[in-house]
Amino acid sequence: MKSWTKSIEINAPIEHVWSFLNGSLEDMQKIMPQVVENTPIKVTEEGVGSVYRQKYKEGKRVMEYDVTTLEYKNTADHKRLKVGFNLGNMFDITAAYELKKLDRDRTSFTYTTTNDPLKWFVKLFLLFSSDKVVVEFVERVKKAAEENQPVVM
Repeated sequence: MKSWTKSIEINAPIEHVWSFLNGSLEDMQKIMPQVVENTPIKVTEEGVGSVYRQKYKEGKRVMEYDVTTLEYKNTADHKRLKVGFNLGNMFDITAAYELKKLDRDRTSFTYTTTNDPLKWFVKLFLLFSSDKVVVEFVERVKKAAEENQPVVM
């Protein structure tokens, strides 16, 4: 299993950043443009155990998988969402998104992902993998949150 973690400071309120992770499909697509569908299959009151069927487009190919909520915390100063899914019977993947309020207009965002190969030959690919995708993701979240802030009057 391989794990990557990256943190970044975002110049936007915590609730606004959270809306990209825990909001509508339209908001989610601003940080995950390849997700073309996110349909609730089972929604629990506490969040943990909820399951969403996602469709992910890579080139012309669309992959479908179920995303299960493993952790869920939503307080005014601290938010955490951890999900897990199986990708093509090749990998078990987790993704954790953690937000901490620094002040009214600044949020700390930490993204951690793990990738557990399920086939021996896939393990070789992980040996050569870098954190490039993780770095690009946290930068995309920062850019989306800072550029799409609601106007306060």
